[in-house]
Parts: sequence; C-alpha cells; structure tokens
Amino acid sequence: MVKKITIAVDSFKGSLSSAEVAEAFERGFVSEQPQCEVRKVSIADGGEGTVEALVETLQGEYVSVEVADPLMRPIVARYGIIDGGRTAVMEMSAASGLPLLRADERNPLKTTTYGTGQMILDALGRGCRKFLIGIGGSATNDAGVGMLRALGFRFLDSEGREIEGGGECLQRIASIDESGVMDGLRESEFIVACDVTNPLYGPEGAAYVFAPQKGADVEMVEQLDRGLRLFAEVVKRHNGEDVATLQGAGAAGGLGGGFKALLGARLERGIEMVLGAMRFDEIIAGSDLVITGEGRLDAQTVMGKAPSGVLSAARREGIPCIAIGGGVRWCEELSESDFAAILPIVSGPMTLQEAMRQDVAAANVERTARQIGRMLNIK
Repeated sequence: MVKKITIAVDSFKGSLSSAEVAEAFERGFVSEQPQCEVRKVSIADGGEGTVEALVETLQGEYVSVEVADPLMRPIVARYGIIDGGRTAVMEMSAASGLPLLRADERNPLKTTTYGTGQMILDALGRGCRKFLIGIGGSATNDAGVGMLRALGFRFLDSEGREIEGGGECLQRIASIDESGVMDGLRESEFIVACDVTNPLYGPEGAAYVFAPQKGADVEMVEQLDRGLRLFAEVVKRHNGEDVATLQGAGAAGGLGGGFKALLGARLERGIEMVLGAMRFDEIIAGSDLVITGEGRLDAQTVMGKAPSGVLSAARREGIPCIAIGGGVRWCEELSESDFAAILPIVSGPMTLQEAMRQDVAAANVERTARQIGRMLNIK
C-alpha cells in the first residue's frame, strides 16, 4: 500500500507551472488513493522558476528592487530571500535577461550585467550573505564586469581611467581595483547554477557559441572573444585566478567566469543547487513513491535536468521514481535510466497548441495520475 508520495515536477513551460502540475496530479491520484499522504514540492533546474520554487518550498519572501536593465534603463526586478533572511535566491535574467529587450535592441557590445549586481547589492544591504543565482537567459557578454562594477570593483584602462559599458569594454581593461568593494561581499558565499561547460573564450566559448543569439554579427563575435581573452589575462595577473579553461566560465556571456574569478563562486548544476538548498533528501525521506517530470522528456532529461536530479535523490533513498511529461521522445538514454516508469500525459493525437493549453494539460496530468493510482491498487 502506498502511504506517502512526493510530487516534485518541473514546470511544463508555456503551459503549467510546477505548482499547477503538482496540484493536478494530486487531484487525480487521491481520487484513486484517498488514504495516501501527498507532499508537493515546486522544483526548477536553476533557470526560470528557480526563485519561485525555493521561496515557496522554504517559505521565504519576495523582494522587489529597482535596477538597470541590460541597456541601463530602470526596471523593477524580483528575487527571493530564504533561510530566515540569510540567503538570497536570484535569476540574473530578472535584471539582465534577453527577454527584457526587443529584437532590434540586442547588442552584446552594449548590454551589461550591472542590474544583476544591483540585485546582489540590495540583498547584501538586507543582511544576506549566501547567494544562490541562476544565470540562464542572459542578454550580455561582459564577463560579469557590469555586475562587479555595481558591487564596487573598478576596471581601469592602461592610463588608470575607469571603464564602463557592455561587452565592448573588455578589450580596454588593463587592471582591476578592489579598494571600493562593498562591505560584506568578502564574507559572502556564491553558488551559481551553471549547466553548460563552455570555456570563457575560443571556438566553444561564450562569444562564438552564445553571442549570435544575443544580436552579435561575425565581427562582434570576434571582438567579444578577444575581450574575453584579455579579461582572463588581466584576472590572472590580478589575483592568480585562471578562468581561461574553467568549465562553465562561458555561461551567460562569461558571467560564470566573472563570478568565479573575483567572487570565488562555486559553479554547480542547477538542479543540484536547488535540491541541495531545499534539503530534498529530507523531504522525500519515508516516501513510498516519487513523481517527477517536465514538459518534454528526452535524452537531455537524464543529462542534468530537473527530473534527473530528483531521480538521483530518490535512488539514494531507495524510492521508486516515475516520470511524466507533456511529450516523450523515446531514446536509449531514457530506456536505460532508472525511472520506474516514463509516461506521456497526452491521451491521443492533438496539435501542440492544444496540448499546451492550460486546461487541457491539467486534465491530462490529472488523468495520468488517476491511472497510476489505479495501477497501484492492483494486488
């Protein structure tokens, strides 16, 4: 008999939030297993929804602050505070994300992470000394220089003049001045959700791989790549930190490298950062079954995305784990995974547009949950 289950499903992007998927699943499951205790946990993989997942699960609070967008225009960004005010959880895209710009405004020579630094500065002022930061979806390629400037770092040219701007400024940096760094920063811990392994520069680096989607043409890409190379050289002269080949340094236009180089950040897989923060192993302890999933289950699912992290935690506790998805693309990686079952929620042929309608998706999740509940009644 199943006495307790934990539902920890990522959002079905464009359709249902993590919480909405869990609620629909609970409705269906308890209709067949009314005696079962259900624990619903919002999760995310370090990208969109990370702040909500941690704030809701850990009963934190939201904070709104005026910051600069990627082109230095004022906007209001939101982040979360958890652990009794000690820890801030942020998504850099709230201040420095690509969706904040129109298509014709995208230009990584001009865009800056300054607003991300302003969010961190605000949290420092509120007493936070631990930071969990997702860095997906950036509009920038400035190696985090904008963020660091907001925190008191000064980047100087060969004549000692302070440099400002976006990615175009990297080529002119000759030295770094830390004398004005904000109080509390040195005693703070930064954990950065980073699911890419790209180095800072080179053919697989930030500029060549990611800058084109942020508005860069071929000439811009080459200029940005040169700037990232020079930034790495300046950092190494400054404090000995070598981020040239660090895996993940190229994430978010080099922001991963900037975090590591000058703030000593730890780069982690997003789902590991999130599940670790919410002490997920303790949450699922004693469960008879864990339900996870996301909008699309495919080979990427078992390569560090949210369901794979949930599966790993369940496996450590010896708990079977079932994955559900809006769609399933069967592949060897899924077939060889340790999921007890992998179930698509769509009941029959329908267009993607229809399947992603909120009411249709919720009904499909609920129906799938009922079927799982019925199977568990078989003796």
